[in-house]
Amino acid sequence: MGLTAVFGSGAGTSSYEDFHHTAFILLVGANVAEAHPIIFHHIMKGVHNGAELVVVDPRKTLTAQKAREHLQIAVGSDIALANALAHVIIRDGLYHKDFVNRATEGFEEYAASVKTWTPQRASAITGISAEQIESLAHRYAQAPTAIIGWTLGITEHHNAVDNVLALINLALLCGNVGRPGSGLSPFRGQNNVQGGGDMGALPNRLPGFQDLSDPAVREKFSRAWGVPIAEQPGWDQTRMFEAIEHGRMRGLYVIGENPIQSEANSEYVRHLFESLNALVVQDIFLTATAEMADVVFPARVSFAESEGTYTNSERRVQRVKAARRAPGQAQDDLWIVASLARKMGHNWRLQEAEEVFDEMRLLTTNYRGMTYDRLEKEHGLQWPVPEEGHPGTKVLHERLWAENVSQKAPFNPVEWMPPAEQVSKEYPFLLTTGRRLAFYNTGVQSNVYHHPHNTGEWMEIHPQDAQMLGIEDGEVIAVVSRRGQLEVPVRLSETVMPGTVFMTFHFPDEVMTNLLTIDATDPRSGTAEFKAAAVRLERVAVVTADGDLTSNALSSRIRKEDTDGHSKFGSLPSRVSSS
Repeated sequence: MGLTAVFGSGAGTSSYEDFHHTAFILLVGANVAEAHPIIFHHIMKGVHNGAELVVVDPRKTLTAQKAREHLQIAVGSDIALANALAHVIIRDGLYHKDFVNRATEGFEEYAASVKTWTPQRASAITGISAEQIESLAHRYAQAPTAIIGWTLGITEHHNAVDNVLALINLALLCGNVGRPGSGLSPFRGQNNVQGGGDMGALPNRLPGFQDLSDPAVREKFSRAWGVPIAEQPGWDQTRMFEAIEHGRMRGLYVIGENPIQSEANSEYVRHLFESLNALVVQDIFLTATAEMADVVFPARVSFAESEGTYTNSERRVQRVKAARRAPGQAQDDLWIVASLARKMGHNWRLQEAEEVFDEMRLLTTNYRGMTYDRLEKEHGLQWPVPEEGHPGTKVLHERLWAENVSQKAPFNPVEWMPPAEQVSKEYPFLLTTGRRLAFYNTGVQSNVYHHPHNTGEWMEIHPQDAQMLGIEDGEVIAVVSRRGQLEVPVRLSETVMPGTVFMTFHFPDEVMTNLLTIDATDPRSGTAEFKAAAVRLERVAVVTADGDLTSNALSSRIRKEDTDGHSKFGSLPSRVSSS
């Protein structure tokens, strides 16, 4: 949403190769080493070539440990930092005046908006010293080339779009977009997220990110598909859930998604799904969501048995060829969807993946010059590829460096807002969530394999907090939010700051982390605030066979709160359950 608002395209502006040659890499809310290891390989090439790597993250992640500097920022304070950096850059005259004057608009309003964001003010909010803020501002602005990268640590907030816009503002301020070695790199949450957007899996866009509100675009697709294209945008997932809650949507068709376990405030999601008249799930695995379905389409063909393309974070479209034949009568997603359409009275013939791709080429400028043969011979192409023979586009928005810029990039002033849920006397800790290397999302794929790293879920807590609460390493404790309660072992770790705890959602069958997370969402992107939920921690005691109380070393068990939102166990520092 943020990139589209500024540049007209929701894609990263640079290439992985740019990391090799840049002078400065600023990663914000991105544990690339664990969540995007292939991209991290390219980042480390840049570091070995002399690039300065700075990581802004509430945790001292594996990525942060490789950085020249780690700024351990308070959860949800990224805009305060970005605005303060801009304040220093403008105050000290370090911004790229020629680029700003020629290629951007709205600078005066933006400069006025950050005038009060002194390093001292931002320091009080972020926990980063004013001196560190001053130093980072100077180093970023004075670097000959620089890339800003981010991922879910920026986008999984109730003000996600504003977070992204704040980073885009910094790049515009210093002319770090539209040229080699510089740019804006959003690392996508899952593989092929970029490809999903390319294909039109957005409620307000048609394939190729073409605007649904444009009559000419709708007319083009209406002619190609032989049906009228509705002018009204569809709903994103958040709006769908709202529609289910208010009875405006009674059926849901879920393909390759496990929202019962992946969405924030998961008990609320389960309640919504139970109220549907019809739930259809199409998946390779019988997920927790599929177990609730009225109809399950077993999509038994995996990626390794499929033909098609993927698009990665640098807009590289890559050919995927089946490594093996699908077993028995197994069919792929395309066959299932087309067969369903025919059952519903539409004359959809069964197509090969290449035929669908060729249709994309005809309707989408970005893909027009690509063919399966080219993708295979050239190991993928970066869109846009407007015609055959075009080499692809490594860097987007080079037009901003032309003498006469026809479409300028706008600054977007944004104000900092704290997380939707604040810590309090009753809930004194802030839970933030993320990922670990070797696991994937809700574990549907990664947890079916047994490997030495599969040790289950745990919660990271700072030793200082553990000592204050009398918690020992490995002890099972109760974690309680306003939405639910669960039990989880703890690990004492200085990767988190005092007052902050960290968990993943990789093991929902044992520890349903998303019972705790809040479903406050960004009004523009619909993204939930997975990164900040207020919780309290309670010691758990069990009754032994001798009738004694002892620390609980049992495996985690999910506990839910009463429907009124209050814990069954009140606010006691510990509680007793049967052995």
